[in-house]
Amino acid sequence: MESAKSKAAAMKEKQSKKRKRAKHREREIQSSDTYMKKIYDIDKIHDHELQTSTMSKVPKSSSFLDKMRARLSGGHFRMINEKLYTCTGDEALNYFQEDPALFDVYHAGYKEQMAHWPQQPINIIMNWLRDHGPSLTVADFGCGDARLAKSVKNKVFSFDLVSNDPLVIACDMSKTPLDSSSVDVAVFCLSLMGTNYQSYLQEAYRVLKPCGMLLIAEVKSRFDPNTGGADPDKFSRAVCNIGFTSILKDFANKMFIILHFKKKEKVEPKRKEIEWPELKPCLYKRR
Repeated sequence: MESAKSKAAAMKEKQSKKRKRAKHREREIQSSDTYMKKIYDIDKIHDHELQTSTMSKVPKSSSFLDKMRARLSGGHFRMINEKLYTCTGDEALNYFQEDPALFDVYHAGYKEQMAHWPQQPINIIMNWLRDHGPSLTVADFGCGDARLAKSVKNKVFSFDLVSNDPLVIACDMSKTPLDSSSVDVAVFCLSLMGTNYQSYLQEAYRVLKPCGMLLIAEVKSRFDPNTGGADPDKFSRAVCNIGFTSILKDFANKMFIILHFKKKEKVEPKRKEIEWPELKPCLYKRR
């Protein structure tokens, strides 16, 4: 009798343990399912955030940064541009020697501005040189990236304030290393920027051979007396008083003017002091 009770108690205890193990296993399964669901949900949220970031946030951020960089770069260009128009050539040379990287900033901004011009004055000068043959030796004052030298067959001496190219000679435009009467053509393409610009033109006269050509391309607004620019006739008279003859005045283009002068064959006696007009700085408005 006791043996039967004992067996029944043992069986009951066994079943109880079995039920406990089943419940425990069920809780483990439920816990595992919950955990896996959380992982799935987290992964899903992460993927969504990643896609959102890739599709919208990054481009927006990148676009914003690009705009900010462009704005800062544009502001820096305007600052350097104003500096070059309102200082002497020697001051400009020292300015860039202290921080040559500013030269790259300036020319990047310059290229951006020129990209909006329907026609480039340098192309007109190139065509003139091609029409007059590759035998002419050229001095390019304020050459920038030496595009002229790279585009024509002529021998071109390229001068600017900083040299980032083997073709460019860094110097003050009023003090080039050329010998007197050594070149056939002197070019100033948008480069009469210093307050002592007349000394650049006098240097061009020095290095040009008799009957050599002086080609000038300048921003048109700088020669518009109605908006504070110089009188182009007064400017031409001053250039002629150095020892040139006026050959061409072309005001047809909306953005720039083209002036051609020829060095006189015979040196004339020095005249009284030349009256040079002040050239209006070409300053860009903030956008």
